[in-house]
Amino acid sequence: MRHYEIVFLVHPDRLEDWGRRQLAYPIQKVLKAHYVLMNIECGQDVLNELTSAFRFNDAVLRNMVIARDEAVIEPSLLIKRDDRERDDVRRSDDDDDDSDDASDAA
Repeated sequence: MRHYEIVFLVHPDRLEDWGRRQLAYPIQKVLKAHYVLMNIECGQDVLNELTSAFRFNDAVLRNMVIARDEAVIEPSLLIKRDDRERDDVRRSDDDDDDSDDASDAA
């Protein structure tokens, strides 16, 4: 079996808000969509079924399938960046809380 990386964009009203992002340009008058990345291992018949399902589903705005030489098991760079940004925000919030406590004590 071959490994594939699949990226598809879903209309924002058809999915829970896990990864809604601004589109670079409007697609079907939609400005935001959910980006989904799946790493799967499947045969050609399953891949054909998936791409057919994407083609005939109105909620899928765009899709892309990339054949990979091996499975990708690490988080994507986008997720790593988002995690770092969330950690930075938490740290700055914690620093603000500490400064408030110090001013209250004075």
